[in-house]
Amino acid sequence: MATLQSLADLGQANKASLSQGENEAPVHVQKLDSLGRAYATGKRKDAIARVWIKPGAGKITVNDRPVDTYFARPVLRMILQQPLQVVDRVDQYDIVVTVAGGGLSGQAGAVRHGLSKALTYFEPELRSPLKREGFLTRDPRVVERKKYGRKKARRSFQFSKR
Repeated sequence: MATLQSLADLGQANKASLSQGENEAPVHVQKLDSLGRAYATGKRKDAIARVWIKPGAGKITVNDRPVDTYFARPVLRMILQQPLQVVDRVDQYDIVVTVAGGGLSGQAGAVRHGLSKALTYFEPELRSPLKREGFLTRDPRVVERKKYGRKKARRSFQFSKR
């Protein structure tokens, strides 16, 4: 690239790069493995979920168990189903999940995040509705560490004058 001498040169260079199409939005393409599945990793708190989706009858397996036995609470299953309901694909994909770390609530959030990413890899046109609902954003909140001289992360010991 040529050396710029003034602000006018900078404006000309910027117009030239825009006309060449350097700042266009990225084009999302389908990402599948050799078996025709889409894979994505989802994270929430300390939980990490690996999610594979393929066309099927809507069977969901979590750690080699049916979703009803692994996530027994209806709220957790609802969290899991949210991306599929938003894009209206409830019974169109078979989903295989391996999840580790954290508690059940964090694991359900991790599966939702991974499932949303896998759906965008399988059908790139679903990206905008999932992004609008916030399912593609990784929730950055994690547990704060315990500090020395304190009872918990922020709680101090009870003060007593005597």
